[in-house]
Amino acid sequence: MTTLLQLTLAHTIITLVMPFLLVGVINRTKSWWAARKGPGLFQSYHDLRRLLRKRPVVSDTATPLFRLGPYVVLVCGLAAMAFVPLLGQFAPLSFAHDFVAVAYILGLARLVLMLSAMDVGSPFEGMGASREAMYGAFAEPALFLLLGTVGVATGMSSFAGMLGHLHQTPSYGLIVLPLALALLILLQTEAARVPVDDPATHLELTMIHEVMILDHSGPELAAMQYAAGLKMTLYAGLIATLLNPLDPWRTPLAAVAVSVALMLGVAVVVGCFESVMARLPLPWVPRYVWLSGWLVALAAVVIGVTGVGL
Repeated sequence: MTTLLQLTLAHTIITLVMPFLLVGVINRTKSWWAARKGPGLFQSYHDLRRLLRKRPVVSDTATPLFRLGPYVVLVCGLAAMAFVPLLGQFAPLSFAHDFVAVAYILGLARLVLMLSAMDVGSPFEGMGASREAMYGAFAEPALFLLLGTVGVATGMSSFAGMLGHLHQTPSYGLIVLPLALALLILLQTEAARVPVDDPATHLELTMIHEVMILDHSGPELAAMQYAAGLKMTLYAGLIATLLNPLDPWRTPLAAVAVSVALMLGVAVVVGCFESVMARLPLPWVPRYVWLSGWLVALAAVVIGVTGVGL
């Protein structure tokens, strides 16, 4: 089996399996903090199987957009994962400035998610959609600034090239920590995790993502939940690539093993966050999300001052 085929197969398996495993590790970590056994690592997989067997209940006021929205969000998530370098200097699809395509694909998913939420005419879900739009306005510039900073540091323009070659730059040791922390905040924001959001709450004053999928049921709800897991896998994979020094083209098996271990480590960190702190008050959430932008700006300043790259 060629290295390309091995990496493509590994990337596909990680994309399909890791959303369940990350949620399982987070739940087991929270259970450990609470001194209880907790659910199994693949409990979310069984939950999705149960949802797939249910018949959806649809509001009389909903249009076909409501039922189509979850599947568009899911397809967008899978398409974006094809460009994301989960294993270092490799992604199944890669071309110059492909990160722009990823941003627009994720933007389309966000738009369809908000439209699907508002389609039932519920002010409750409209509230969640407005919050999603506001936090997305903070998260997306931070992600673009991060990619621009990494592009300047490496001189590369593709997603896999920028993150995969960052370890070879003299500035890597100076910028890796703020970039990793920024990606962790973006993960918590985009995947609806504490302290930005809480997937376990149904309190009107705090819900963001959960309120937007409140009227979805059956297979549509399963698609929404799996898409949320894909987004968490995306950002956990970016953090793993940022920290993984191994070249997947030279040592594919070792690089895959280290990437998977790092992604699981990210899940442990997220689980610890959710165990030791509560969700932030709503007025504080934009400041916390924008902290990712300031961390990336710090890395950009370091690159500009030192003037070091490849």
